[in-house]
Amino acid sequence: MPKPVNYSTEKPKERTILVGLITPSQPEEKAAEYIAELDFLARTADADVIKYFTQRLPNPDSRTFVGTGKLKEIAAYVEDNHIDMVVFDDELTPSQLRNIEGELGCKILDRTNLILDIFASHARTAYARTQVELAQYEYLLPRLTRLWTHLQKQRGGIGMKGPGEKEIETDRRIIRQRISFLKEELKDIDRQKQTQRKNRDKLIRVSLVGYTNVGKSTIMNVVAKADVYAENKLFATLDTTVRKVTYNHLAFLLSDTVGFIRKLPHHLVESFKSTLDEIREADLLLHIVDVSHPNHQEQMETVSKTLLDIGAGDKPVLIVFNKVDLYVPDEQFGDDRFDDNVEEEVSVKKTPEQLLEESFMGRTNLPTIFISAKKGYQVDAFKELLAQKVNELHTTKYPGVVPYY
Repeated sequence: MPKPVNYSTEKPKERTILVGLITPSQPEEKAAEYIAELDFLARTADADVIKYFTQRLPNPDSRTFVGTGKLKEIAAYVEDNHIDMVVFDDELTPSQLRNIEGELGCKILDRTNLILDIFASHARTAYARTQVELAQYEYLLPRLTRLWTHLQKQRGGIGMKGPGEKEIETDRRIIRQRISFLKEELKDIDRQKQTQRKNRDKLIRVSLVGYTNVGKSTIMNVVAKADVYAENKLFATLDTTVRKVTYNHLAFLLSDTVGFIRKLPHHLVESFKSTLDEIREADLLLHIVDVSHPNHQEQMETVSKTLLDIGAGDKPVLIVFNKVDLYVPDEQFGDDRFDDNVEEEVSVKKTPEQLLEESFMGRTNLPTIFISAKKGYQVDAFKELLAQKVNELHTTKYPGVVPYY
């Protein structure tokens, strides 16, 4: 009797290569970092990243992004290695997309399209899905030309004036109508959310901000005893979560919002304006930083710039350096580490925390604290500091109103 055949229902991962540029404004070290981040984005989207391609150019080629020779090299690799998808590390113009597709003959995505795809797969609520759909349509509208190889006119009929519209014009009109509908829908939701925010009790509002995948949701779960989805993926959280927190009888509202990233698509910033209102209307921002990331300083600068762009650059900020248990000091400082049990410090010279506090981060003018939300290190001290800041803000904003519950 023949053995039964087990068929896998798991969708095979798309074999993917990544392409980036080294330019005067984006030197080799930075280009390598951007490609590594693009790799993380691609893997978050469940792609199988096979290889990186980079090229040194003064500026992106206006026709094909990379040079003609490099594109032929990529095309040969795509054919020889059965590549399904090529992802470029910058937003491509409609003509670049069309020209590259013609040369490579496989699926072509740029950084913006990849981020939109991740947002679409991670959107849980109807509100988040509406925001993502709007961003997708606004990205798609000027790029419709590459989707159609036949632009035959529709047939006219009795009583019809002229030959009718081209198919692409029909689709453009449908998409513009859909964009208008989604914008109106978001306006209605925005009004509802503004009313909800106004109806909240006189409580201080605290918002978690930071680069994507720095541990904001983990901190939300620790502080608010919430059950927010947290995973080692980029943009694991899209929907804003607000929880009432009571610590030592002091009550305040804590919100978790979408993470920021370099080269954040403009369409997403525009579509997620209402979500970002939680940040704009907050009384205190907790800027969460993954101190173990080798480029955390640049990530901090990206977050600060984004806060300025959305009109929240003047908010009081408490910087929370998270993941100190994963921090590796520079070689010049020695090779000290935290033990697996972070409550017990093993130090030959100085602990990583001491080195951190003595570095540029410890000398910032803003209040700072170093924690490990996952391991529980300094979490109680963080809660005490947060309660102190909330109490100070409450006394200033609501004089005479007792914030204790």
